[in-house]
Amino acid sequence: MDLRIFTEPQQGASYDDLLAVARATETLGFDAFFRSDHFQRMGDGDPLPGPTDAWTTLAGLARETSRIRLGTLVTSATFRHPGVLAVQVAQVDQMSGGRVELGLGAGWFAAEHAAYGIPFPAKRFGLLTEQLEVLTGLWGTPVGERFDHAGEHYTLTDSPALPKPVQASPLDPARAGVPIIVGGNGPKRTPALAARFAAEYNAAFPAKADIATRFATVRAACESIGRDPDSLVYSVALVLCAGATDAEVARRAAAIGREPAELRANGVAGTTAEVVDTLGALGELGASRVYLQVLDLHDLDHLDLVAREVMPALA
Repeated sequence: MDLRIFTEPQQGASYDDLLAVARATETLGFDAFFRSDHFQRMGDGDPLPGPTDAWTTLAGLARETSRIRLGTLVTSATFRHPGVLAVQVAQVDQMSGGRVELGLGAGWFAAEHAAYGIPFPAKRFGLLTEQLEVLTGLWGTPVGERFDHAGEHYTLTDSPALPKPVQASPLDPARAGVPIIVGGNGPKRTPALAARFAAEYNAAFPAKADIATRFATVRAACESIGRDPDSLVYSVALVLCAGATDAEVARRAAAIGREPAELRANGVAGTTAEVVDTLGALGELGASRVYLQVLDLHDLDHLDLVAREVMPALA
């Protein structure tokens, strides 16, 4: 099972904070460092130092790391025009030597759009679909050819479709592309998008009882268009709260304003033995990758504990 570290820097983190976590992620043997793409803190608390831009952060980390995968859970389709996003992602992929992945979603946090003057249309699923069409179209256009798109939301005319990512598209190795992650709770449209465009389907903070059903729905969507369901990675993102003892679990839960019992029920939480069991259960449900949401970015001992006590047990 791949274990990835997933951060929420809009809650209060500088680039240096994220760099420290990314370096620990790499040193300790985790598979990837991911971050959210938000521009405003959620809930009460100290808003300082303010937001950091996701793709600016990942560009920096691309040069500061050498092994781990880097990506977003998830970039909002409302934040950037797809032509610009295609250039940004391809450039960061080049800067990293081909280690970038793109999680893309429709966006949901209206307050941050209002705060930074970003349009927030009521209907955004069509926007997301068209962005995926444009991104994959631009990256997949052979060098020397041009890309055109005339859609409801975007028009691209005579685009040179450059630069290209270093990586080959997981869906078509003859063309350039990066792994795209699609996630969401919808029973029909989201699975259909995942089947059409994604290398990975992610269930973000699901009720554990719902995970198998979500994965089955995506598998059915793949079968309906003739795609092998096993060609997707199935993943979940859940909050991490591990400890060597119950007292340490309680301390870490308090530090993020949560209750140990709630975290055990809804996250990857408890003593290291409990965490191993939880991850094993997620694997039995079909997850081959877990994003461990780390909310206290200054507690690097938390990551070290998982690396020492959990990862060997999974191997």
